[in-house]
Formats: sequence, C-alpha cells, structure tokens
Amino acid sequence: MSGTDRDLGHHHAHDHGSPAANQFRVLLTFWLIAIFMVVEAVGGWWAGSLTLMADAGHMLTDSGALALAWFASRAMRRPSDSDRSYGHDRFSVLAALINGLSLLAIVAWIGVEAIQRLIAPEEVKAIPMLVIAVVGFLVNSAAFFMLHGADRDDMNIHAALLHVLGDILASAAAIAAATIIILKPQWTAADPVLSVVAGALILRNAVSLVRRSWHVLMEATPEGVNVAEIASALETLEGVADIHHLHAWALVPGKTLITLHAQVAIGYEPDTVLARIKWALAERFHIDHSTIQMEGACADDEDHRDHSVRAHAHSHGHGHSHRQKLAATR
Repeated sequence: MSGTDRDLGHHHAHDHGSPAANQFRVLLTFWLIAIFMVVEAVGGWWAGSLTLMADAGHMLTDSGALALAWFASRAMRRPSDSDRSYGHDRFSVLAALINGLSLLAIVAWIGVEAIQRLIAPEEVKAIPMLVIAVVGFLVNSAAFFMLHGADRDDMNIHAALLHVLGDILASAAAIAAATIIILKPQWTAADPVLSVVAGALILRNAVSLVRRSWHVLMEATPEGVNVAEIASALETLEGVADIHHLHAWALVPGKTLITLHAQVAIGYEPDTVLARIKWALAERFHIDHSTIQMEGACADDEDHRDHSVRAHAHSHGHGHSHRQKLAATR
C-alpha cells in the first residue's frame, strides 16, 4: 500500500468508542465545565483577574459547545428518511462551524478587555487568583481527558476538544500571571498580557476549526484525496478507456463520496468494468460510496451504434456490499 493509500485509510485505523459512550463523555464534560464556570466567573470578578474572567467566558461558550456536541451526537444517530437521505451526520459539521466562530468571538473580547486593562490597570488579588486558576487547570484537564477517549475523527468532538484545550491554556496563563504578580506586585500588566497570549493560542485552533468545517460544508475535495491520482489509477484498470467528470467531497470528515464517468473500452462488458472500478475505489482508496456513469462504444454492427450504460454503485462499510442499477439506451 502506498503512502497516499495509508493516508486515505487513516480513518479506518482507529478503534473509537460507541456513539452512546461518546454522548456520555460529552454530557459528563458539559456538567463539569458548567459548574466550574460559575465558580471561576465569581472568583475572577472578586479577584479582579481578566485572565480568570476570560477563561470563565470561554467556559461559558464551552458549555454551549458541549451541549451542541451532545445534541449533534444524538442527531447523528437518527436514521435517514425521505427528506434527509444521507441522514443527519452533517449536523456535526455545522455545530463545529458554530463552535469555531464562537471561539473567534471570545478571542476578540479578550483582546479588547486586555487593551483596556493595559490603559487603566486594576488591582489584582493574586493569591485567590492562583488558587482558582490551579483548580481550573485541574478541572479542565480532567474534562480534556474525558473527551480525549471519544471519537476524535468526529469534527464535532474535535471542536469540543479545542474548546477545552483553550480553557487549559487560559488556566495556565492565569497561573503564570498570578505567580508573577505574587513575586512582583507592581507587574499587574502580566494579567492582561498573558490573557492575550492565551487568546492567541485559542485563535490558531479556532481558525483551523472554521477552515475545516467550512471546507466540508462547501463540498470541497476532502483532505488527503487526490482526484487526479484516483483518475489515473482507475484508467490503468483493464477495460477502462477513460475517466472524466470525477468529483469527490465528504459528507463528514472520513466519509468520502465520489461521482465519475467511465468510458468502457471496446470489447468489454460495462458491468464487469464497473465491478473493477468499485473494487479499486474501495480497496485502494477506501471510498465505499460511489455514483458511476458507464459510457461505452460497441463495434458489433455496421454503424458503430453507441451504447450508454448508467450505473449507480452504492456501498457502505468494510464489507463492500453494493446495490447496482443498470440501464442501457440505444
């Protein structure tokens, strides 16, 4: 197997927990974050720490993000219906986009507050700030490890992980700021400065999350999928004269869908060539959901009548079971 094949098969190499286990982890993390958010908000206000209040504000959106993640995981388990033939998996991508945008809003708020604090410094109670920050770091770390055991290939779970990671960074920044102020009481600027550092780290993850979710929603070519390479590989198959109109997109990360037209070489049966194409897509590129239009030219009579065969190949899972529809027109 080539390096590209290994990359494309990446999502099949993990052994993740069940959807029900993922839901439980997300719900437990939600309550842990929500409860401590109230403690940190009150403590940050009392201690006069922007870093703590910024973290509390971040945890507020985390609570919303985790609630959204929990709802999305439930929605994804609902079966497809006549209105949503692909099911409800895309809800997780939409939730990830909303979470990413909320992270960007938090970063902007932290930046504005930090500038105000630098212009007009406020007294900070360093010792209470340090105690709350340490407890917050432990709580956020516990939440992170709870989510870390869930399905990280799920973009929605990944979004929740980024939120909690942002909390950990903010708590670490608060610990550093409190320690600096205890050692050097006149350095109160350490609080807003380190809040900006934490915000910058959150910003990087937020931009990545928004970019990835937007990429999927715009039905762009999935990361790690090279359509030119796929077309070239399929054209080497026996009986394939040409591959064109090839398009690939993802329902959610790790679930690639593909459509293409394949011209059958003279003397070959379209259904035989179709089976080879489906096998190559599944085995070499781990693409189990394909819609393929077969186009062939047969030279079995004087006027070289053209035949067009449409085939819809749809398979799910590693068993590669397929249902095919074939229609021929003269």
